[in-house]
Amino acid sequence: METLYQRVGQERLHALIQHFYDLVFASEKIGPLFQHSDKDLVRRKQELFLTQFLGGPDLYSQEFGHPRMRMRHLPHAIDESAMVEWLRCMKEAIWQIEMEEELKMDLYACFPKVAQHMVNR
Repeated sequence: METLYQRVGQERLHALIQHFYDLVFASEKIGPLFQHSDKDLVRRKQELFLTQFLGGPDLYSQEFGHPRMRMRHLPHAIDESAMVEWLRCMKEAIWQIEMEEELKMDLYACFPKVAQHMVNR
């Protein structure tokens, strides 16, 4: 059975990350969380993480260790409204990528549970 990573492909995943962070960095709600961040590094880490999360090679773990995403996000105030905004940005970015509607829905479906897990306020 093909993984989501295989179905999406590295090229489309890269495009997704670019679109997603364009939206995130421009967001009044969650953009400020990244004001002091190296935005290229943020994009790169997300691409490595999503590669692994979607069933591709464990690139994130090889470079940064176990993802421990909740722990890594604890220093940032993430409330329900930030989660909703993050999901909005992800959904919009997914729908900007050229791929089948079913694949878009399958891809988006893997994010709400993870996003809820990051809420820490």
